[in-house]
Amino acid sequence: MKFSELKIDEAILKATEKVGFENMTPIQENAIPLALKKVDLIGQAQTGTGKTAAFGIPLLQFADPTNREIQGIIITPTRELAIQVADELNGLGRYKGVTTLPIYGGQDIQKQIRSLKKRPSIISATPGRLLDHIKRRTIRLDHIEHVVLDEADEMLNMGFIDDIRSILEKTPADRQTLLFSATMPKAIRLLAEQFMKNPEKVQIKAKTLTVSGIDQGYVQLKESEKFDVLARFLDLHTPERAIVFGRTKRRVDELTRALQKRGYTAEGIHGDLTQSKRDHVLKRFKNDQVDLLIATDVAARGLDISNVTHVYNFDLPQDPESYVHRIGRTGRAGKQGMALTFITPKEMPHLGSIEHVTKQKMREIKAPTYHEALIGQQKSAVQSIEDLLSNAKLDSYKQLAEDLLEGKDAVQVVAAALKALTKEPDATPIRLTNESPLMVKRDRKRPPRGKGRNYGHSRDRYQGGNKDRYQGNRDRNQTNRNRKHAQQH
Repeated sequence: MKFSELKIDEAILKATEKVGFENMTPIQENAIPLALKKVDLIGQAQTGTGKTAAFGIPLLQFADPTNREIQGIIITPTRELAIQVADELNGLGRYKGVTTLPIYGGQDIQKQIRSLKKRPSIISATPGRLLDHIKRRTIRLDHIEHVVLDEADEMLNMGFIDDIRSILEKTPADRQTLLFSATMPKAIRLLAEQFMKNPEKVQIKAKTLTVSGIDQGYVQLKESEKFDVLARFLDLHTPERAIVFGRTKRRVDELTRALQKRGYTAEGIHGDLTQSKRDHVLKRFKNDQVDLLIATDVAARGLDISNVTHVYNFDLPQDPESYVHRIGRTGRAGKQGMALTFITPKEMPHLGSIEHVTKQKMREIKAPTYHEALIGQQKSAVQSIEDLLSNAKLDSYKQLAEDLLEGKDAVQVVAAALKALTKEPDATPIRLTNESPLMVKRDRKRPPRGKGRNYGHSRDRYQGGNKDRYQGNRDRNQTNRNRKHAQQH
């Protein structure tokens, strides 16, 4: 179904054409017509399937730019996602004159209050900062007609479920509620039962949770070997733009410094950075001033970054769903991508859990040798010269080339040029703080599966209390830690 077939304002259709929207994705085709009927809706689909337009177009259709009240709120788990949603809706609402304002922690609240005085029609907000504005009475929910919960399962995992309840209790009872989530744990189902009115359900099931255009592999290695192996892979693959995921903020900071010491252009991003610093890092990465973005899982969701060719999971994510979101940064828009995961021997049981969720096997890849890494860099140097021969204007260099070749062997001269261009693998000693491996609780009722692989059954549970990690429930201490961390977003 095409966007032009929707019964929506011409101004919104014009905007969809402007941004290049033509055919709707499955979630858009199923959700938009229902949402336009003002019914409550539960949409279950994976990240990257077009959910923002699925709820954004109905909100824009209903919005009245002459109404000075806030008419719709979108609640998101992270500030990056809040900003991304606002950007997309502002693009789609430009011709209708509908403004969407992002509201999130980490930005000066007085600046946000000044922006609110301009009377936006829609708010895209993180829960903590939204509640802050509600308490200050700088945002009033009296006239809210539409509420969207975006990535509800992630908000649950980050400890926001009580905040969501508090917000929903302050909205009018006759509002329309749209809930979108990749998974539907029990707590989200209970939330829907409490706050939604006979919701319609749209579930988009993919054959696999990961993009078919992503080549997925894993390397089994010791913790102490990780950095040198990562450096060799970077030299071998010579990625145009890559994200390296670490489990902790300390890991990200240490990795960033170590890669810079080895001569790579790398920047780190995690929850302790100020918003201005995060924006600066992302701008440099998007503008190709930085080749490597080193990130915690805060960057796995909500970052609008295109043309990422490689994702390296330096540390395993906390759960398989986070793995899906991490590698979803590559292989977009029909392009091929590569995702490589480092797994220590004690962590091998997690491989089965990830494969069970993605319904895809990961192929084992051997760590490259120094010689293989050098060949990768040499090929990159050759490619650079071939690109220049094809596209560059070289007239001003020809006399220099003739002078250089006089009395010398041409092959020797070219070899010297290639050596000068080749970034030979750097062996500068690097020491990183060891991270403890993720531990699993084995399901004793079932034997390990998979010939030749030392991992447990795919229903293995993560340790950390008696509650089921995959259902999104955590023990009380973990929830409090998550909430404290999440308030930064």
